[in-house]
Amino acid sequence: MFEPSFSIAEAPLPYSPQTTSASASLPLEPAHAGPSALISGIQRRWRRERRRRKVGRAFDMALEIARVLPANSRLLDVGCGNGYIAHHLSALLGTKALGIDLASTTEAAIEYRQFDGQSFPVADNSVDAVLLCYVLHHAKKLETLLTELRRVLSEGGRAVVYEDIPAVWWDRFICWTHDLKWRKHTGPCRFRDEREWRKVFQRAGFEIFSERTLSRGRNLAHPVRRRLFVLQAGRQGQSARINNLSRS
Repeated sequence: MFEPSFSIAEAPLPYSPQTTSASASLPLEPAHAGPSALISGIQRRWRRERRRRKVGRAFDMALEIARVLPANSRLLDVGCGNGYIAHHLSALLGTKALGIDLASTTEAAIEYRQFDGQSFPVADNSVDAVLLCYVLHHAKKLETLLTELRRVLSEGGRAVVYEDIPAVWWDRFICWTHDLKWRKHTGPCRFRDEREWRKVFQRAGFEIFSERTLSRGRNLAHPVRRRLFVLQAGRQGQSARINNLSRS
């Protein structure tokens, strides 16, 4: 049998002056909190909004990336920044993602390692997918970075590359401002157009599995033309990797 439920028709609790006095002693909210409290509230709301936008943009990119990667892919996010893309992809692909960057820590709850900007702190052939989201134009030694990319990718693995493309004067201006912002931290940026990037990838032994142009409007704070490349190690890259392994 079910226990009888409580009913509001039951006899009310007896009046207690202690209850009334305790309620009366509770502090009241001030009618006017003052300008400092108002400013503090606006700042908190602005920080929350910025965080929501940051996490939301990362989720949109993660959805885009998940479409070109097999489920359960072992994932390495190079230059992961705040780590939210890798965090979302862990759930979308049912895998565990590793993020690496120059900073000592990251925001998202992912496995994270600091690296020197050149050598990936992971074993040979240990990942199925590598993300390079707006990273390569920061590389001081691009060939070294792409050699590391070949080293850590497993057979049949893919690399997902996002890059800013200076197609018109407005794009070049945005890229110039980006360079001014980052050159003290990572050194001068080197932006390339689509043809240049294709040559770079081919020289490094990669085949372009797919590519497409992205809208400038996806980030209104940085309205520049973008391109998404999905790479696979070609025969040249496979041969170079076998030679490197045989020498080691």
